[in-house]
Amino acid sequence: MTDLYGKVTKGVMVNIGETANFSCEYTQNHINDVKIILKEGKDSIETIYSRWKTKERYSISDDKQKNVFHMKIFAVTPDDGGVYLCGVWINRHPYSYYIITTVDLHVSMPPVVRREGESAEIFCPYDSIYKSKPKSLCKGKCSTRDRNPLSETVREEKETKTDRLTLKDDVTASVFTGSITALTAEDAGKYWCAVTLETELNYLHTHLMVIMNEELNLTKYEGDDVSIQCKHQDEDQKSFCKAHEASMCVKDGVSLETIRDDRFSFSDEASAGVFTVNITDLREEDSGIYWCGAHITTKVSLTVKTDFTLLNIICVSSALVLIGGFSLIMCKLNLFLYYVI
Repeated sequence: MTDLYGKVTKGVMVNIGETANFSCEYTQNHINDVKIILKEGKDSIETIYSRWKTKERYSISDDKQKNVFHMKIFAVTPDDGGVYLCGVWINRHPYSYYIITTVDLHVSMPPVVRREGESAEIFCPYDSIYKSKPKSLCKGKCSTRDRNPLSETVREEKETKTDRLTLKDDVTASVFTGSITALTAEDAGKYWCAVTLETELNYLHTHLMVIMNEELNLTKYEGDDVSIQCKHQDEDQKSFCKAHEASMCVKDGVSLETIRDDRFSFSDEASAGVFTVNITDLREEDSGIYWCGAHITTKVSLTVKTDFTLLNIICVSSALVLIGGFSLIMCKLNLFLYYVI
């Protein structure tokens, strides 16, 4: 008997080689029941973790004070992707358990970040059992019914070239590589590494981010407003991310939809492939490097300064009010340091 009461579905994203973490809550009346992790297969359900079965690279810890157990999968591989079922074992009968949470684990490759005009290599690892199967690199959609391969499929160690794209399969290393030269904005997007099987495609995906050569360097003053135009593609989530590196924006970046600051807003001109980010009442802490536009990415360096005119007025006013020249001297010194810095 399987019961799916109170089921909660979660989505977890992780890159190959990283550690996947997810947690499953349970009610107080199941605190002493055996916790289990199952994985849905094509034709069956496999027990991944329980009191009686453990698998290498898998770890589970049970926090009975908070009624939650945590699952870790170390050194994630492409085959670890899929739907996991968290539940509790009610009795020793093999089919008596409750499924509390389902976790959809998406395994992808780290993003590839290159500048406009450079070349990019997309490495696609696969299981050695697929070495004789045809492989292809797809952009956007890549499914059995609707497949848009960028190149003819490449088999074994044969090399296929199409315009600026080269596909090469290294069966010894179990990796096939797609190389794209002279990158343009149109090359940016989500790419799928597909191994064609008899009935379906087995694939991974990565993000190719193309940084435009034209950068924006903006200098504003506190209290000012600013509008920044960003390019995007139809399938992109509109993103305006503050980070040192563009690659950080794929998993850790903040999309406009999740920004909770009322000073940030945007307007979309979908037909022009542009959206505009508006920031009002700028503050000094808004200074920094932003990445604007998701896959087609523009680097924006924003510097917010204190308005020296206002500082001058404050200093002169305080000098007139206070007796003596000490205040005026300090104001002049502050203004001198401001200009030097």
